[in-house]
Amino acid sequence: MTSPEREPSAASPPGDDPIASRPTVSSADVVLFRAACILSVVGMLATILASAVFARRFWLRRAATHAGIKVLRWIAVVAFSAVLAMVLWLVPSSATEPSLAAMASDAQVTVTETSDQIVLAPSGTPSSVGVFFQPGARVDARAYVSTLRPLAEDGHTVVIPKQPFGIAFLSTGAYNTARADHCPVNRWVVGGHSLGGTVAAIDAQSFATASSDAVVGLLLYASYPATDMSTLTAKVLSISGSNDRLATPEKIAESKTMLPAGTTYKVIEGGVHADFGDYGPQTGDGQPSISPDAARTEITGATLEFVNSLGPVL
Repeated sequence: MTSPEREPSAASPPGDDPIASRPTVSSADVVLFRAACILSVVGMLATILASAVFARRFWLRRAATHAGIKVLRWIAVVAFSAVLAMVLWLVPSSATEPSLAAMASDAQVTVTETSDQIVLAPSGTPSSVGVFFQPGARVDARAYVSTLRPLAEDGHTVVIPKQPFGIAFLSTGAYNTARADHCPVNRWVVGGHSLGGTVAAIDAQSFATASSDAVVGLLLYASYPATDMSTLTAKVLSISGSNDRLATPEKIAESKTMLPAGTTYKVIEGGVHADFGDYGPQTGDGQPSISPDAARTEITGATLEFVNSLGPVL
C-alpha cells in the first residue's frame, strides 16, 4: 500500500483569545530556557571552532614529529570528533503541529510549562487518577501534547517531564518527585514512548504497592520493559504500530512474557514509531500506511478508555 503524505495537520490554537490561551510560563522559566538555549549553541560552536583550529594546526605542520606526539594528536582528533558527534546526537527532535497548537490553554485545559515539566490540568474538578508520561529518547516533551491533551479534557491531570539531555534514564526520579504534587490525584498511570516506556515500567514496579500515590496503570507506547514484570499488580496497556521498524511487532511479541498475563495489546495497523508523537519522521523507522491524524485518534482513544477504566472522575 502506498503510504500517505506525512504532512502535519493544520490546527488552530484552542480558544478565541490569543493572550488568554497562552501557556502559563513565568519570567524566570523564560530566562532559564533562553539561557539553556544560548549555552547549548555556544557549546556547540565552541566545540566546532576548537576542532577546526586543531585540524588546521595538525595539517599545516608537515615537519617530522616524535611518534608519541603524533599518537597524542590522533587521540585528540578522535576525542574532538566524538564530542562533536555527541553534541549533535543530543539535539532533540523538535515538536511539530498539532502539538504546538495544543500547548495553548483554553476553557477546558490549563497548560503550564516550566523548565522541567509540562502539566495539562483540567479546568474542572480533576479525576483521582493522573497520568505521568515519559517522552521518547531525544524527543521534545511538547511533541506528545496533542496525543495526551484529550485525557486532560476528560478530567485527568497529565504531567510530561522534560528529561535532561532528552534521555529518559536521566529522569528516573521525576515521577517520585511529582506524584504528591497534584491533589486530589492519588492514583497514577505511568507511561512513556519507546525508551520512556521502559523507564515508566521501572516506576510501575517501584510504586505499584506504594501506600500513597500508587501506580495503578502502565501505559506503553511502542515500548516494552527491560526486566520481567509478569507479577506486576498494576494494569497494563501496550500500544504499538504494525509498521514500526524500531519497536517492531516481533520485539513486542517477545516482550509479552515479561508483562502480566492480563495485559491489553492494541496494534495500530499501518502505524510507525513516530506516530506516537508529533516530531516528524524518525531515522530507521518503517513506512506508514495510515495518516498521522488517524493513528493519533486510535492511540488517544485506546489510552482514554484505559485510563478511565482505572477510576471515575471525581
